[in-house]
Amino acid sequence: MLNFPAEVHEHIGTVMARMHRLTENLGLARATYTPAVLLEEPFERLARFLDPETEEMRFMADAKKYLLRELAGADTRQLRRGAVHMDIWFDNLNVHGDRVTLFNFDFCGNGWLCTDIAYYLLQLHATEKDETERDLKAARFMKGYESVTPVSAEEKRLLPMLGVGMYFFYLGVQCSRYDDWSNQFLNTVYLKRFIMLLVKKYYDHHGLGTGNDRPGGTV
Repeated sequence: MLNFPAEVHEHIGTVMARMHRLTENLGLARATYTPAVLLEEPFERLARFLDPETEEMRFMADAKKYLLRELAGADTRQLRRGAVHMDIWFDNLNVHGDRVTLFNFDFCGNGWLCTDIAYYLLQLHATEKDETERDLKAARFMKGYESVTPVSAEEKRLLPMLGVGMYFFYLGVQCSRYDDWSNQFLNTVYLKRFIMLLVKKYYDHHGLGTGNDRPGGTV
């Protein structure tokens, strides 16, 4: 289901929160999602496909600089860590009555638990085009999540930034798999559209970046 009722989003919020309660402080022998993994490595992969002097790459460079600085200054005392799924959205869950099943743990690893929340809200923003409905469903999702476990003020502050970071990460995944998967769709036109219509739109929607961190500023 691409669009589903607010009560389903609320239920998904409770499922994610229960998973996080079980996996908080659990270490896995898998990837650890540091800011460098989310932002720097994907940017380097992207640079193989887009000229750094394009408008799109200048935006990505400015956004990367801003996000790295903000994440480096985060109050980690308020950030829960543990096992994160990294890909919870409608493609990777099954809803049957009042039962929600999560699957596709390909990117499961170690990181800030709020990264999963950020990615879910990012996908909701991309798929729910009616702003009123989107805000309602996002609120219901958060209500469901916080009915199980609280989300700190610092985690909430970082959600938009981590959402943009997830866009960086998955662009990097697409670029790294060009030889065996993404070559059927990944080209300059696709990347420019993805950056301007998804990444920059989300970045601007949340008012991220100021002054020299905005596109066209001095790096």
